[in-house]
Amino acid sequence: MKNLFKIIIAISLFSTNIFDAQQVVKKDTISGTPLSIMMDQKVSDLLSNIEDKCTTSIANNSGNTTNSDPDYNPKTTAPRISVPEKGMTTAEICRKNPRIMGYKIQLAVVKSNKEADEVGLYFRRRFPYIKVEKDVSLRPNYKVMAGSYLSKQSGAADLAKVKQYFKDAILVQYRVFCVEAK
Repeated sequence: MKNLFKIIIAISLFSTNIFDAQQVVKKDTISGTPLSIMMDQKVSDLLSNIEDKCTTSIANNSGNTTNSDPDYNPKTTAPRISVPEKGMTTAEICRKNPRIMGYKIQLAVVKSNKEADEVGLYFRRRFPYIKVEKDVSLRPNYKVMAGSYLSKQSGAADLAKVKQYFKDAILVQYRVFCVEAK
């Protein structure tokens, strides 16, 4: 019987707390989005009082902050929070768009597939860490392309090394896989 009495008291305490709380709708201070919060009205009033203390006073243009005029009422405004826009990281760009406009080193433009393969093998022996591919969109000519770069600056170091073996090598704008690009 005592246990039953304790259970009834515990349930009644929890139920009064649940029914006393009400849904209060607040506006987010940064973006102005409606935000629904379950809280007691007293807690909401306390939070509002604290937020009101955060408002700033704007003094009149004369610079005199003390005024003996009883009708003097300085303007108050809520603090403005500015969130600077950040640039997207390379990972975020790659997640949105796996193929982007970047740069490749054009090694040579040749007339046959066999010549393109020879240029590719010659390049691979000299630079095994740089990927080589053929572009066959100019048939009957073939472009031999190397590397994948996000910008001209990132490809400049490899281009300088490649120019020692391929005098006509240039950086050209080309669609690259974002995850492969430097």
